[in-house]
Amino acid sequence: MAKRIGVIGAGSWGTTLANLLACKGHEVTLWAYEPELVAGMRATGINSAFLPDTPLSPSLRYTDSLAEAAAGASLLLFVSPTQVMRSVLLQILPHLPSGIPLVTASKGIELDTLLTMSQLFGELLPASRHREIAVLSGPSFAREVALRLPTAVTVAATDDDVARQVQNAFTTETFRVYTNRDLVGVELGGAIKNVIALAAGISDGLGFGHNTRAALITRGLAEMTRLGRALGADPATFAGLAGMGDLVLTCTGDLSRNRSVGIRIGRGETLEEILTSMTMVAEGVKTTRSAWMLAQRHGVEMPIIEQVYRIIHQGRPARQAVIELMTRNPKAEGA
Repeated sequence: MAKRIGVIGAGSWGTTLANLLACKGHEVTLWAYEPELVAGMRATGINSAFLPDTPLSPSLRYTDSLAEAAAGASLLLFVSPTQVMRSVLLQILPHLPSGIPLVTASKGIELDTLLTMSQLFGELLPASRHREIAVLSGPSFAREVALRLPTAVTVAATDDDVARQVQNAFTTETFRVYTNRDLVGVELGGAIKNVIALAAGISDGLGFGHNTRAALITRGLAEMTRLGRALGADPATFAGLAGMGDLVLTCTGDLSRNRSVGIRIGRGETLEEILTSMTMVAEGVKTTRSAWMLAQRHGVEMPIIEQVYRIIHQGRPARQAVIELMTRNPKAEGA
């Protein structure tokens, strides 16, 4: 059954998902913060800033009004950058229809509070609405989804009916959605993998090989799982699409923004130079700080995360960080 859906955030991922939903036959309104971006999409049917090579569905509607995007919606999808999500949610709260799935597809951890996006929603919404919160995550480059290449992701919600509603709304012949109840695990997988991808990129930029990248992915998964256990996640989640699946994609794929940033750091560019040249957000840069702080808060050992934090935010030379990782005290693999 077709739904009326508001998509909040017109970056590459938000635009791609809005287009997927519109092409499936849903009535979709895409919200962008920038009025000039809205005007451009209305005039050309293309998001020239974030998805320039993809003609968008003629049925898509565009707005810079959050009230308009939310009006009459039977599902709302939030794809704003993690660090501005609180501001966006506070503005849209008075306009939220009741009793509808509220889905976040943004991958990150809020800096000041160290909240995941579902936890942020839970903080700002009344307890009676917590069952409506869902998380969409998994190995999914926007460009490949826009090209309708086969993709599988996960939707997590505490309420099975909400998860099924989201699953049915998004599933197409090329976009398969699985359900899960572990919101914390799915979100941590989506956030922490961006930091490990920075590490993998730094390794590639330094000229290291496949052995090094495989070690970073495997030990990165171990760190992700340790943090998940401390926060009450199901360890099995990290063996799935939102954990290992997204981690492998982001650490190896040429379309990974976080890996690309890491490569440039490994080659000697400064973070300021790199970010100044980018139009899209590499969530891992800020998530590096929040993930490290979260590990400190819960007493979880995350040596890769720590070294990426030292490189990104404290200026530690990348080669020195590698030496420190490799010369840590020997230990059992499962420790």
